[in-house]
Amino acid sequence: MDWHDFLRLAEQHGVLPLVARNLAAHALPTEISRQLRSAYEENVQRTLRFAGELGRIAACLEGKHLRAVPYKGPVLAESVYGDLALRSFHDLDFLISPADFEPIKQALAELGYRPSAQLTPAVERFWLRKGYERAFDGDAGKNLIELQWRVLPYFYAVGLTVDDLMVRSGRTSVGGHAVSCLTPEDSLLVLCLHASKHLWTRLIWICDIAQTLRQPAIDYALALSRARSFGILRIMGVGLWLANHLLSADVPQPLQRLITGDPRVPVLGQEFAARLAAGAAYGLNSPEYFRLILRLRERPADRCRYLWRLVWTPGVSDLAAVQLPEPLFPLYRGVRLARLMRKIFRM
Repeated sequence: MDWHDFLRLAEQHGVLPLVARNLAAHALPTEISRQLRSAYEENVQRTLRFAGELGRIAACLEGKHLRAVPYKGPVLAESVYGDLALRSFHDLDFLISPADFEPIKQALAELGYRPSAQLTPAVERFWLRKGYERAFDGDAGKNLIELQWRVLPYFYAVGLTVDDLMVRSGRTSVGGHAVSCLTPEDSLLVLCLHASKHLWTRLIWICDIAQTLRQPAIDYALALSRARSFGILRIMGVGLWLANHLLSADVPQPLQRLITGDPRVPVLGQEFAARLAAGAAYGLNSPEYFRLILRLRERPADRCRYLWRLVWTPGVSDLAAVQLPEPLFPLYRGVRLARLMRKIFRM
């Protein structure tokens, strides 16, 4: 066995802490055992730092009466893995209302964080309407915080809104700090959507789904109802298929129909599993990627809305390609279309 390649893959897939915990009691080559122990201890230190910073940021925002719901990261590690040390992460994600972006940005500045990319006020206003997240750097590194006012980019055309998630959110404890959190049902939906955005190219995103399915407090009928209303039954079904077939996760009875009721779910599941095993990567701006996302939508209306927004919604690169005054921002649709056509004809 090539242990060094094994460790490389474990780190690439984000499961190194799980590997280290599960192999701790086994006889391994001395050097490999040392590397696993070192990686595990490093992850423990990092997650504890992030958990402490999460508490500091949450306390600051709550003191200013600003709503921000952390998800993934320390909240996910504590709630579904039961141990901060078993989930690696390198940033803190917060769901926010776009109306709160500016005061939260100012609060983060007081804590030593600054936007990773500098945008003009006009572009930032545009991005709050058509974008979905902003990253922030700190003294400890780049992209340490992400503020997200949509679960997915605008052009994915998924109607699950952050405002609805925030209204239903509850409270939990992370590293001794009380913070807001998503409901278990919403967390399952968001994890499935996040994994689908990356086309399940890392095992850790499937582990998150599998581990969430093992939680006893989920109202699966409610999760299924919400998935149906947002047109993401197929996305959720593929995530469940992968969790079941790759990690032997038990799919609760109310969710079984997601796998058995749509013949495209196992076909897509097998395709993504094969790509995962082969280490296939996707260009997130490639035609292949957009075609696969299109195949994941079960409702014709959602597919049409997705294609329409994909063609006409400018991205960061479109805004950077041509600088226009704010009254002419609608012309960025033409810039978007022209750049897409040029990319297609170059292929």
